[in-house]
Amino acid sequence: QVQLVESGGGSVQAGGSLRLSCAASGYERSIYGVCMGWFRQAPGQEREGVAAIDTAGRTNYADSVKGRFTISKDNAKNTLYLQMNSLKPEDTAMYYCAAGRAPWYCGSTDLSSGRFGFWGQGTQVTVSS
Repeated sequence: QVQLVESGGGSVQAGGSLRLSCAASGYERSIYGVCMGWFRQAPGQEREGVAAIDTAGRTNYADSVKGRFTISKDNAKNTLYLQMNSLKPEDTAMYYCAAGRAPWYCGSTDLSSGRFGFWGQGTQVTVSS
């Protein structure tokens, strides 16, 4: 049973930084071959893709976070990260870690939520002006 547990959310003033972590467990091997990403959902809005990373370390970002957010992963620790800098009030949302079902290889950084079969419970990020 794959589980994803996010941490690192909190309240910060505009211009501040946070680093989210997502600890993955239940894969037979490490997360090396797993498609992984971060999504967010603000109240009254649809869930949107924020960042994704593939096996080769290629990354993709939503236009709204490019240059401010960085996705990375530590395969040995089975942990996905999202470094968020220069935070804005519009970044306020529940942030979710997502992972694909296939553990062997990920060759895509598409931000479509349908690619991901496993989701964490979310961690709240609140940015005040």
